[in-house]
Amino acid sequence: MTTATKANSRLEERFRLWDANGNGVIERSDFETEANDIVSRLGAEGSAKGDQLKQAYLAMFDHLAQAAGTQRMSQEQFVQAAEQEIISKGDAGFASVVQPTIQAIVDVLDVSGDGEISPEEMQKWFAAIGLEGAAADRAFSELDTDGSGKLSTAELVSAVRDYHLGRNDIPLLGA
Repeated sequence: MTTATKANSRLEERFRLWDANGNGVIERSDFETEANDIVSRLGAEGSAKGDQLKQAYLAMFDHLAQAAGTQRMSQEQFVQAAEQEIISKGDAGFASVVQPTIQAIVDVLDVSGDGEISPEEMQKWFAAIGLEGAAADRAFSELDTDGSGKLSTAELVSAVRDYHLGRNDIPLLGA
C-alpha cells in the first residue's frame, strides 16, 4: 500500500469516527459531540482546560470546513480538505491544524503542570480510547521518541502525523 493510499485510508477511518450521528457527512455538531465526549472521558467538564479543548476541536473543524467550502463535508470532501490543509503541507499543516487540539489535550492530561505527559497522565487518554495494559505501555514507549519517559506536544504531533502518513500504527485515535 502506498503512503498516499494509506493516508487516505486513515483519513477515511477518521471520517467514520467523526461522523458521530452516522448520516454520511461531518458537521460541526459531530465535532462538538466528540469534543464533549473527550472532555467528559478526561473528567474536564466545566473546566477552563476542557473548554479550551472543545474550542480547539471546533477550530479544527472550522478550518477544514472552510477549505472544503461547506459546513457539511462528505467523506470525499473531508479527505480532500484534510489532504490539502494537513497532509500535503507536512509539518506545517500538522502544526497549524492539528497541534492546537493536541496541545489542548496535553493541557488537560498534564496534571503535574510540567508541560509534558507522564505515563500515569497518559493513562487517562489511553483509557478514554480503550487502550489498556501492555498495549498502552507499548504505545507510550513508541511515542516517547526521545526516551525521556515523558511525552511532549511535539512528540504527539509527530506521532499523529506519522500515523496519517502510514509511518506508524500507534493507536492514538481510538475506535
